[in-house]
Amino acid sequence: MSVAIVSQVSMYEVTSAGKGEAAKLGEITEQHFDAGFDLIVRGTLFTVQKALPLFNDGGSIIMKGSVASVKGFSAFGVYAASKAALRSFARTWLNELKGRNIRVNVLSPGQVDTPDSQRLDKATREMFESLIPRGKMGRPEEIAAAALFLASDESSYGNGVDLAVDGGFSAI
Repeated sequence: MSVAIVSQVSMYEVTSAGKGEAAKLGEITEQHFDAGFDLIVRGTLFTVQKALPLFNDGGSIIMKGSVASVKGFSAFGVYAASKAALRSFARTWLNELKGRNIRVNVLSPGQVDTPDSQRLDKATREMFESLIPRGKMGRPEEIAAAALFLASDESSYGNGVDLAVDGGFSAI
């Protein structure tokens, strides 16, 4: 899913795509790899590229990464690598777009209390929450607030940032 919002001053786009399916090294198929990278990497690249002509100078591109890209979860290497590719895009694109003053950042949430996570069994939810220093999952509103910050002029000096919004999970 990608969202592009135009305001009177600038434009920002938030790209969000991802589905992590477990497969350990030795079990990964070409289909597994292609599905993950097509959705996350290819989808993000071509969404941003298609939207770029619509951007006003001074706009902001925000890609939804994941703390999985820095944690090394067993069996989620393909998913993590595809999200790490977004960090690489951000750093490359900010250089390519500097003449237009378009900022490019990544927002990497941790475990968020969504309808999908509410379907997890109690033991799995408790396990996730035990890994988060604040002791509970994030709320969608907290992730949205971070995205709005990255899109706003208040973060105008932030460029190429991978902002972890995860209750401290990726810090320890």
